[in-house]
Amino acid sequence: MENIPYGVIQIVLSNLFSSFLAAVAVAAAAVWCARDSLKVSAIAQKWVLVTGCDSGFGHALAQQLDRRGFRVIAACLTEKGSSQLKNVTSSRLKTVLLNVTDSTSIENTVEFVHAEVGEQGLWGLVNNAGRSTPIGPSEWMQLEDFKKVLDVNLIGVIEVTLRLLPLVKKAQGRVVNVASIMGRLALTGGGYCLSKSGVEAFSDSLRRNMKPFGVKVSIIEPGFFKTGVTSLDLIETDLQRLWNQLPAEVRNSYGAAYLEKYLEAQRFSMNILCSADISKVTGCMEHALTARHPRTRYSPGWDAKLIWIPLSYLPSFLSDFAINALLPVPEDNRQCASCT
Repeated sequence: MENIPYGVIQIVLSNLFSSFLAAVAVAAAAVWCARDSLKVSAIAQKWVLVTGCDSGFGHALAQQLDRRGFRVIAACLTEKGSSQLKNVTSSRLKTVLLNVTDSTSIENTVEFVHAEVGEQGLWGLVNNAGRSTPIGPSEWMQLEDFKKVLDVNLIGVIEVTLRLLPLVKKAQGRVVNVASIMGRLALTGGGYCLSKSGVEAFSDSLRRNMKPFGVKVSIIEPGFFKTGVTSLDLIETDLQRLWNQLPAEVRNSYGAAYLEKYLEAQRFSMNILCSADISKVTGCMEHALTARHPRTRYSPGWDAKLIWIPLSYLPSFLSDFAINALLPVPEDNRQCASCT
């Protein structure tokens, strides 16, 4: 050893330490993957309620869970949605009409669920019902526009959860709340980002409160997917309504061509970002219901993982620059820029 240069010894020790750290990292990843893959048993005896099953994620999830053997109660807003779902599922699946903004409707659903699940309780509650519009620049909104979204996406989630929580506690089950990547990073105005941020906070506090009772709470934070919530026709029609009701002074500050430029930018972004494969979202929902150790957060979608989550951790001036680059500049801002 006396003849070995000290620098060589340093290199060898450094390589050994690096190899040790790599081995620890690989072992930790293997343990995490093994733990993540563990599943609960007796699925055929477990009841799950999914809200917002008329279309989109809820409609697909109800079918998926039914195929897996769960005893599904699908809450639909309309008779049409209920009938369409029954036509593509087994006789095990039950449907119930639910308007999450109506306390009487929620109470009727709670009574229906209690009668079905009995003393075994409710294994899973998936709060999926939601709406996106009105959405757009905050200045274009009235207070009622915010309330329309918040009543469904946040207050409805809270009321449904509180009313069904005793049944979930009885089963030591799961609450799965659908937020959005826009709950982490507000990309636009209106009630949507506010509501999804609220769902994040409600879910975090609920998870900590319910842990002693064996109830697990997970949050689904999808990126952009092609569903009714991201329908361009729906969003553009409502944006036109908001634009038309603006005072002339406000419209003039944006410029006559602003709305069309805004719509063009939105179409460009949505066409690039929106994925048609909603199974990425329902797969996360199923994992949250079937995994022995469900994750706290799931962020399905390439845009969520590669764009929005990284942006949410950047300094505000950088994330603001990236988001603003996607949108047209109002005429007043251009005039101010030219003055400087």
